Amino acid sequence: MHDFIMAEDSELWDVICDGPFIPTKNFGDSPVAIPKTRKKFNNADRKVIKKNFRAKKIRVYGIGPDEYNRISACQLAKEIWEALQIAQEGTTQVKQSKIGMLTTEYELFRMQDDESVQEMHTWFTSIINELHSLGKTIPRNKLVRKILSGLPSSWESKVNAITEAKDVHELTIDELVSNLKT
Repeated sequence: MHDFIMAEDSELWDVICDGPFIPTKNFGDSPVAIPKTRKKFNNADRKVIKKNFRAKKIRVYGIGPDEYNRISACQLAKEIWEALQIAQEGTTQVKQSKIGMLTTEYELFRMQDDESVQEMHTWFTSIINELHSLGKTIPRNKLVRKILSGLPSSWESKVNAITEAKDVHELTIDELVSNLKT
């Protein structure tokens, strides 16, 4: 969602993160700013206010009916974003708990004897993608090494051949999986 919105208009992401722009006017000689009434908006004010509505529209169009029910009462794009974040990721405590569980799953990852390389790759990718979506990234070379160390002992000769023939620091997961399939 972040990338889509940034591609549309990077200022929309600012509206989502920081909240909408509210046109104000100074009250007399004091530095106190009060919100303008709609009648007092100028073209620049209307243009900036429109960004909140664009951000909100993109958010609403990008979700399903269940999420829509969750955010339908939200007035601001920022409120929508916060509600969706909590619904998808949970609170900070829940997020940390998920990261902990996925990290354990990653650390214990092993290919099963009856599992195909493709099934193993799909499962491994699922784990690292979930970790990434929660903000925890693992360097590519560690991921490659994890797959190699998670292969059954019957694959030992293949692992040795790959590590001797390839620079494991430069090897991508897709290249490794392709090699393993071969």
